[in-house]
Amino acid sequence: MNTPQLAFIGPLGTGEMIMIFIVVLLLFGAKKLPELARGVGKSMGEFKKAREEFEREITRSEDDVRREDRPKDVTPKTAPDKESREA
Repeated sequence: MNTPQLAFIGPLGTGEMIMIFIVVLLLFGAKKLPELARGVGKSMGEFKKAREEFEREITRSEDDVRREDRPKDVTPKTAPDKESREA
């Protein structure tokens, strides 16, 4: 079974997750629980958007740096023209 793992706590089993749910239920009450879950969901969505935007910005910056590092005065080598080969 694959259980969630937090670095500072360790693996969380089903029993631990049920206890956490019960404590949250007692603290906030059954009426506030859906509102709390919606808030957590929205926060996670905003965090995901911010993370994706950050990753896009980093990738774009890396691409810009790679373009700047390329030599600018190098022209591609082409095959000689027919006229220059005939001469």
